[in-house]
Amino acid sequence: MSLRKDHPWREFFPYAGAQIVGGCIGTLVAHGMFELPLLELAVKARTGPAQWFAEFVATFGLIVTILAVSRFKSEAIPVAVGLYITAAYWFTASTSFANPAVTIARALTNSFSGIAPADVPMFIVAQLAGALAGLGVMSWFFTASGVPERLAALDRT
Repeated sequence: MSLRKDHPWREFFPYAGAQIVGGCIGTLVAHGMFELPLLELAVKARTGPAQWFAEFVATFGLIVTILAVSRFKSEAIPVAVGLYITAAYWFTASTSFANPAVTIARALTNSFSGIAPADVPMFIVAQLAGALAGLGVMSWFFTASGVPERLAALDRT
């Protein structure tokens, strides 16, 4: 959103930090609910080109979903994101982390959803690449010749 100038850059790091802290606290809460040790590190290996590509695809699709829905019905973004992430959990080999904050938080659980801390950096690289690709495609799509008019016509129907 900062790249699109929808949010000021001065909000980027506090927002990202809040997501990371919130995800880590959420992991602790989940551990408490399931009587797991509150603090643990994942040992589940999630690495290799297929996993990284899956994260690229998951994040690309998430960004496309957010930007497309925000164009027509922004109040539906939370539902669209929830539905997309649920679907992507099943259609990606990585189980769709699709967010660096989620990836960091999942390194703090040795449950089935964890990711070994050593595998986190490449997941984040793949997510950033997928996010930039999704932003690029949607920026082109919404500014390509004739596309805004066709979309406006669809919006009126």
